[in-house]
Amino acid sequence: MSQAAQFLARLRRNGRVHHSHARIAPLSGGVSSEIYLVEDGAEKFVVKRALAKLKVKDDWFADISRTVSEQKYFEYVGRMMPGVVPQLRFSDPEEACFGMEFLGDGFANWKQLLLAGDCRAEHAEQAGAILGEIHQRTYLDDALRKQFDTTENFHQLRVEPYLLTTGTRHPGLQQIFVAEARRIETTREALVHGDFSPKNILICDKRMVLLDCEVAWYGDPTFDVAFFLNHLFLKSLYHAPENFGMETMIAAFWRSYAQARANGDARVVERRLMPLLLMLLLARVDGKSPVEYLPSMKQQFIRDFVCKHLPSPPENLADMSDIWFTQELKSVSVGAPA
Repeated sequence: MSQAAQFLARLRRNGRVHHSHARIAPLSGGVSSEIYLVEDGAEKFVVKRALAKLKVKDDWFADISRTVSEQKYFEYVGRMMPGVVPQLRFSDPEEACFGMEFLGDGFANWKQLLLAGDCRAEHAEQAGAILGEIHQRTYLDDALRKQFDTTENFHQLRVEPYLLTTGTRHPGLQQIFVAEARRIETTREALVHGDFSPKNILICDKRMVLLDCEVAWYGDPTFDVAFFLNHLFLKSLYHAPENFGMETMIAAFWRSYAQARANGDARVVERRLMPLLLMLLLARVDGKSPVEYLPSMKQQFIRDFVCKHLPSPPENLADMSDIWFTQELKSVSVGAPA
């Protein structure tokens, strides 16, 4: 019996599946979970189960109790902003899994759209508004800080594999990475998604849905902003020397995010943003979770760019974009995506 069939049998035994001819099929996703589509008669839903060892080349382990934080994030944000996250169906703590709404026909994965060259500023603007509203409405909320006191989980899934591991592999920059890791882990300001990236966002017409928030944490909102922008910079490098308007998307995202942060905290976020963004760029080449779509020449471009600018980062996002798109990305003339 296959692993999926065994899991279906457990779902049936636990009363989550009822139809005698129910079917289960694995879905593609990230490295940290098993994700299945279940067809139970006329009903379809998705089941997600956390893995203790993530599916990457390096040894990377994380506490499977993080599935509880993900469900709490869905519940909270779902009440605050209906439709922005999937609806939950059930929770099964013994299996470290939960069931949720299946978002099927009509929904497209944003990462795949971007890789295909579908780079729309209105999508970036919408993402900025959503993230900015979440950060704004959860800002300095002591009850949420206690509910999402998940720094250990955030360390296992973000700080250690992205910052500390990358710093170890670049000894000349290691002190900068360690200092940033300490700063992030001691900052408590807003509800952080932790994996706010195009691969975890589905789009259908005007609806945008956030997925995969198992790294949810009450901490530094700068991380979400840097993590997302990192992906737009990487996609622009993927397409180089072709230009699909990613610079416009970056500006639209930031403008929309800053407008949503009515308390003015966007200025604080931007001051922290530049060094973290540079570190995350390097982490997606030399950390535990490297991107799969950059050829070796473009990986080296990242290393050279970060080593050049991290010791003295650009002052703001506009300067960073100008350096990246106007001055340095133009040098990428070979190694375009296959």
